[in-house]
Amino acid sequence: MGQVHTSGPNEALVVSGGCCSSHGKRIIVGGYAWASWFVSDVQRLSLEVITLAPRCEDVETLHGVALTVSGVTQIRFMQDHELLKTAAEQFLGKTPREIGEVVLQTVEGHLRAILGGLSVEDIYQEREKFAESVRQIASPDLGRMAIEILSFVVVDLEDKHGYLDSLGKKRTAEVKRDADIGVAEAIRDAGIKQSEADKARLDVRYKADTAIADSKRQFEIAEADYAQEVNTKKAVAELAGELQSSKVNQAIRQEEIEIEVVERRKQIEVEEQEIMRRERELDATVKKPAHAERFRMETLADAYKFRQITAAEAEYVAISQIGNAEAAVIEAKGKAEANAMSLKAKAYREYGHAAKTAMVLENLPRIAAEVAAPLARTTSMVVIGSEGSKTGAGKVTAELSDLLATLPVAVHALTGVDVSKALQAIPGVSGGAQ
Repeated sequence: MGQVHTSGPNEALVVSGGCCSSHGKRIIVGGYAWASWFVSDVQRLSLEVITLAPRCEDVETLHGVALTVSGVTQIRFMQDHELLKTAAEQFLGKTPREIGEVVLQTVEGHLRAILGGLSVEDIYQEREKFAESVRQIASPDLGRMAIEILSFVVVDLEDKHGYLDSLGKKRTAEVKRDADIGVAEAIRDAGIKQSEADKARLDVRYKADTAIADSKRQFEIAEADYAQEVNTKKAVAELAGELQSSKVNQAIRQEEIEIEVVERRKQIEVEEQEIMRRERELDATVKKPAHAERFRMETLADAYKFRQITAAEAEYVAISQIGNAEAAVIEAKGKAEANAMSLKAKAYREYGHAAKTAMVLENLPRIAAEVAAPLARTTSMVVIGSEGSKTGAGKVTAELSDLLATLPVAVHALTGVDVSKALQAIPGVSGGAQ
């Protein structure tokens, strides 16, 4: 039974005991390992950078001046497998702070030794060289502990006797003195140099102006020549461009004309195909149905004509037969009427005035009916008048009596028969007539 342990890239996993034998150990960086329970020991060693701040106070330098030096250094364990075993043997189980204290004592010891062999001026003026000396001298001892120095820098230099300040003031005074002398010499030299420079400047200026004028003249001549050549080339190029453009446009136009011709041909072909399609469509949708309709109408017309002719012939035969029958009827009727008229005429001749009177009397009701027909169609009559006047209802009665009184006179005028006398001659009527 056991457990799997893993480690990141910033730590080393140290497994000892168990299957590793009594003298063996395994170191895994950024991996995993199997550890048996009860017989295996698993510990971790940090590989991260450790920052230290070494400080050496009142350390005498080469000339006996006490200095306090502060610095900053970064260390870490080396990544070599054998060196990690050495680091595990020396620092396994210690915290990063404890490891830093061990390394800090070593670095401070070497720092004190180096300070004792240098002067304050060397340390003050060449800090980088001093820091490099510390790294070179301390690295072998730290390397035997599997630790490497990544960087070391001097942060501050201090002294309690003001030596650094005096050194700075002296150096500052020397620098100011040298600066003042340098300024005076520089001003003097500057005046001399200024005069010489002005003379040389004027000489150079005159020469330069002459050269500039000459150069300007040559430039203007060359510019005119160049302009003329450029204008000539430009005109030739423009003409060539226009000519080429005309040729290109002509070729393009020719291609466009050919394209238009091809398009027109294709359009004509399409239109011809469309005409043929429309003709076929017209044949299918109009002409053939029209021919069929015409044939149908002609057939119907022929049938109707035949039917009309047959009906006309039948009607002609029927009319002929009817006409013949009616003619026969009329002829028979005429003959009968003629015979009747002949018999009536004969009777009239035989009977004379008495026959005419009888005929008039027979037709008298018919005459009275025809005379009264307008009155029969009258639905209502309104008579307006007053009592004792000659208009109104009395006038109507008088007019009717006058109308009836004129009727025998009209019959006598038409037939020559005196109705009043004929009525008086009828036995039993004369008294009534009177």
